[in-house]
Amino acid sequence: QLQVEDDDKIGLYSYKVQSTITSRLANTMIQAKMVNNAKRSQHIVFDVQVPKGAFIDNFTMDVNGISFTSKIREKSEARKMYSQAKAKGKAAGIVRSNALDMENFKTEVNVPPGTRIQFELHYHEMIRRKLSSYEHVISVKPGRLAKHMEVDVRIIEPQGLRYVHVPNSFGDHFDGITTISKGEKKAHVSFKPTMAQQRKCPTCSSTAVDGNFVVQYDVNRETTGGELEIFNGYFIHFFAPENLDPLPKNILFVIDVSGSMWGLKMKQTIEAMKAILSELRAADQFSLIDFNHNVRCWRDNLVSATPAQVEDAKKYIQTIHPNGGTNINEALLRATFILNEAQNLGMLDPNSVSMIVLVSDGDPTVGELKLTTIQKNVKQSIKDEFSLFCLGIGFDVDYDFLQRIATDNRGMAQRIFGNQETSAQMKNFYNQVSTPLLKKIQFNYPQESVSDVTQSSFHNYFGGSEIVVAGKVDTENLQHLESIVTATAANAELVMETLRDVEELDGFMKKDRYADPDFTRKLWAYLTVNQMLAERNTAPTAALKRNITKSILQMSLDHHIVTPFTAMLIENAEKDEIMLADQPKDPRRGCCPGTLGLTPNAPNNNKGIPAWANVTAVPVSFMPEQRSPPVSSLSINR
Repeated sequence: QLQVEDDDKIGLYSYKVQSTITSRLANTMIQAKMVNNAKRSQHIVFDVQVPKGAFIDNFTMDVNGISFTSKIREKSEARKMYSQAKAKGKAAGIVRSNALDMENFKTEVNVPPGTRIQFELHYHEMIRRKLSSYEHVISVKPGRLAKHMEVDVRIIEPQGLRYVHVPNSFGDHFDGITTISKGEKKAHVSFKPTMAQQRKCPTCSSTAVDGNFVVQYDVNRETTGGELEIFNGYFIHFFAPENLDPLPKNILFVIDVSGSMWGLKMKQTIEAMKAILSELRAADQFSLIDFNHNVRCWRDNLVSATPAQVEDAKKYIQTIHPNGGTNINEALLRATFILNEAQNLGMLDPNSVSMIVLVSDGDPTVGELKLTTIQKNVKQSIKDEFSLFCLGIGFDVDYDFLQRIATDNRGMAQRIFGNQETSAQMKNFYNQVSTPLLKKIQFNYPQESVSDVTQSSFHNYFGGSEIVVAGKVDTENLQHLESIVTATAANAELVMETLRDVEELDGFMKKDRYADPDFTRKLWAYLTVNQMLAERNTAPTAALKRNITKSILQMSLDHHIVTPFTAMLIENAEKDEIMLADQPKDPRRGCCPGTLGLTPNAPNNNKGIPAWANVTAVPVSFMPEQRSPPVSSLSINR
């Protein structure tokens, strides 16, 4: 989004987005080139949205040939340098903001007449597989007509591409403008609307390009043991087996029916729940709990998902009228009690997967109010093999708390809008966890050949998702890397072996000029930092938290990425003018300090399993969406 005071006098002569995906690692660059044609100075705002899971790794700005470049520093050190510059009147202030699934990176510059300015932002992220598809979302909001506009996406997947699809997310206006060329392992997507095609209407001066550009794809999978990709001293193991029977599930839906859920939110929740209940399988067991200041159970124990029981549950949901307060603590403890009791009475199939799904739109107002105590209570009462999934509706809910409590209990959290889309988003979330295919998944590698391996034991694997494990590998002294994955399936204990030549990818990578030769290192760092952030979130002691923080900081500096413990400093070559890109705030916690000025000084089977394949390891949780660090945003004005 590019905003200026006197719109007609600013020319956007180029708006370019380039994205390259190498084995799920997406590197994205957004570049805008502008000129001030007015007779006076103008404020120009460069405001782009970056996906929440992404790491910003570079930002540059060029004002009339004077370049500003960025570096990553530990947060307090960056703030100190910034304060020193600020004292001399040579610093820019900070604007930080958070949206639901995006974060804003915002720079404001005062541009003298005739000045040309270029902004360029780089970020990278790992694209996670959900509902059998990888979805790459790029926010494209130029805010005005651009003489030259281009969105260019290249996909390089050594596993081979099953399909590539670009939904028409900008509307019918742009029918037929996107081109897709797809080969066996590579694809190129291009969107280049002319200035006339960008216009909202033939005589309009405003642009119709405003929204998300989306690319969806999936890859071929030949081996059940997953795909090992080895390059530049790192390995990445992608694991997404298909054609397995679903494990039966025991599921408790815990639904907030306090007064704040009244109206559209409740209507949408009822609609979603009716659809979700209809999808339960005959082997599943379920019950419903609804809570406000009191806690009510549709049934005091789990019941089989027979057509009659499902019908009865739907009728019960229909009768709910939201009112009163919110007693999250008691509702969750009641849910864990029902599951624990069922297990103690031997009512749960040993191969089944047990889960609680909490739907809430606010913080506790009744009963236990302290979030850390609720977290502790749930952790103590929930059994090791149960998972908690949390859906937070809207912005009145403490999403950090939902994430902590879910991560703590082998689940994940998602925030959804409290609007017309609520029902579809709830069903979408449920579909991600509705088909458990494996439990107790353990990844094993020869210990003498690998190091710094990311999380390698997982609680569950859900159909349509993907587990990714990465590590460093000693390719100098190794010809092949072997992995052995063990897991419990619906009717068997599985042992899946994979063997890969460590040089297998070398030829392919060297031949492709668009492939990122650094993709394995970046994926390993991305997974490692996200894992550390999740561990820090649930660290039981302050000392452990400090140690994890130190490690995250070191990783951030080593890999030049913005995390919650680093900030990005942007300065000119003389180092006498400085800007600070810091961490954004959540809208529900209030916003930002005022901005300051900066003047540009320019006009399988078990036999032969090796000893290192630890078949009895205890699994921990699989979190398809681990907590991702907030991305910095920055504002410069005069």
